[in-house]
Formats: sequence, C-alpha cells, structure tokens
Amino acid sequence: MNNNNLKKLAKQILTYSLNIKENENLLIELFGEDEIPLAKEIIKYARVLNVNVFTNIIDYELFRELLINSNEEEIKLYAKHDLNRMKNMDAYVGISAKRMDNEFEGISLDKMEIYNKEYMLPVHLQERVKKKWCILRYPNELFAKSCNMTLEEAEEFYFNVCNLNYEKMSRAMDELVELMNNTDKVRIIGKNTDLNFSIKGIKAEKYIGNYNLPDGEVATAPVKNSVNGYITYNTKTKYNGETFENIRFEFENGKIVKATSNNTLGLNKILDTDEGAKYIGEFAIGLNPYITKVMGDTLFDEKICGSFHFTPGDSLEESDNGNRSSIHWDIVNIQTPKYGGGEIWFDDVLIRKDGLFVLDSLKPLNPENLK
Repeated sequence: MNNNNLKKLAKQILTYSLNIKENENLLIELFGEDEIPLAKEIIKYARVLNVNVFTNIIDYELFRELLINSNEEEIKLYAKHDLNRMKNMDAYVGISAKRMDNEFEGISLDKMEIYNKEYMLPVHLQERVKKKWCILRYPNELFAKSCNMTLEEAEEFYFNVCNLNYEKMSRAMDELVELMNNTDKVRIIGKNTDLNFSIKGIKAEKYIGNYNLPDGEVATAPVKNSVNGYITYNTKTKYNGETFENIRFEFENGKIVKATSNNTLGLNKILDTDEGAKYIGEFAIGLNPYITKVMGDTLFDEKICGSFHFTPGDSLEESDNGNRSSIHWDIVNIQTPKYGGGEIWFDDVLIRKDGLFVLDSLKPLNPENLK
C-alpha cells in the first residue's frame, strides 16, 4: 500500500468530504482491522487540525455471532448506547474492508429486520445523517478478488475512484441538477423496462465525495404516487447478505404491485417490511467514470457510469418525497450497450442513450470528460 496515497485520501476525507473544523468531535468506525493504516493517517492529520478523535472497531465475526444470538431487547440496548455516542459527535467516518463473501451468513431475515429497524434506523438513518459523514471501503485481498484484479490492480482502481477530481465532476453536474429541478415527466426505456413518473418539485442533489467515497451521482426522487410501468433490473444486488437477481417490479400509482426475482418469496418479504418499502424513495443517475461493472457492493455499484438506480424505501433528506421506511435498497440498472442499452427521457426530450448523455450541456459528464 502506497503511503502517499493513504495520506492523500486521509486529507481528502477530512478537508474535502467532511470539511471538519477545529475542536469538532470525529468518530472513526472500522469494520475489521485491515483498515487501520488508513485510520492512522486520518488520526494523524486530524491532530494537525486540532480535531477530537474517537475510534471504534467492530469485528465482523463477533458482530455476526452477537446478532445470531441476540434478542430484540438486546439490540435496542445496543442501539441506545451507540445512539448516545453518535449524538456527541460532529463527524463520522465509517471504513470497511470485505471480510467474507457472505458477511451475514446464518442471520435470519427476521433478525436482520429487527436490527435494521431498531439499530440502523435510529443510529445511522436518523442521527448519523445529521452529522458530517463519509462512508468508504478499503482494498484487501477479498476486495481484489471481487473485482477480478490483483491486489495491486485493485489498489490502483480504489485510489483512482476515491481520489477522483470531484470538484471538476461537481461543476459538470450543475447542468444536470438544473435540468432535473426543471423537469416534470421522466420516462425510462430499456430491456423489459418501461417506467413513467414525475420528479416535479423534488429537489435534485449532487453527490460529489461529501458522504461516500467513491462517489458520483445526481439524485432526486419520484413524486410518491406517480410511478407507473415496470422495471427489470439487470444487476445482482444484496440485501441483508442475500443475493437477488432478475428483480422485476410492476408499479401502479407509485406502489409496487408485483415483484419477482430469483427469490420471489424473499423479495416480497423485504417489501412487506412496512408500507413505505413498496414505494420508491430515490431515483439517481450514476456518473463515476472509473466504475464500469458490477462489484456486488452498493457503495460502488450505484455510481457505475451509464447506470441509474431506482430505490425502494426511505427517501433521502435532501430529495424528500415524503416516503418513510426502515429500508433503503439501491438497486442498479446499467444502460450501456454491454448491458442491453436503454434511454432516459425528460419531458419528452432524450437526455441519455445507451449510457451516454446526448445533450451538449450534459456531455461533460460522459466518462471520457471526467477522467
């Protein structure tokens, strides 16, 4: 691991992503020990900035055993403890390295639903998002394997996507944000996909490395009851450690009225979590030029250039359509020719075809112009 790359990334996290200030409280949470070298560099630079640093390391195997053997009251107490700590923080960095192919193996879906509702919702989806925060991965051997790369290749890829010139991307995104803010009707056409919905009045937001690394998406949300048609996602996706593929949703007046996949029963059980799980909370366009294929990790997959994601569940605070749910499931559809192509239309004007923007004002967002 190149130490200069670590130093550069640590500085980018603190000064760009978090814009952290003197005497603010920062929690660095690691999901394993592989990430310690990066955490050390963050701590060193935080001290230069006179930031108060706190750390927490979660071991995946111990965490899995705790969930398997815990009851609802124990999970609530665990959440109460971590929520109190989170309330005392001004900023949060969460770093995880891939530990195993199925990190939630052995945990029942019912238990994961309790954990998502009683822990993830209050601690992260409600409290942590009020803070300055940044979530990122860390490259290790399993990460490299998932990318079908050597470790050296995976590290080079990782630092390319995380240390991208996000300020340049941000400027190029402004035209897309303005266009989305002035758009009413959206139509998305692709293989076994024909969706119609409105985004009128829902604020568009650009994501440029402030919350996630890697980053690169512009997001809004459909007017809650406006979605009609059907979508067939062409990527694999995980939820609670279980892999789903060939997901197909049919919509009537915003609601998913039919859902099928390779595991239709499991899919519908997730959608039955609460009423909001059957409505869409986010529509976003992926733009990171270095991410071109599915990695099985939402943090990367939702930024694939030429993709969009259409997300069942809770809406984003920045682009709130009023939908509330304990789930937020970013499922990705890629529209490059390799994945079958597709079109996105705004108010009857074609804006993107086969993953590339066709409007002159949006062409700076095409991958050859962002690298």
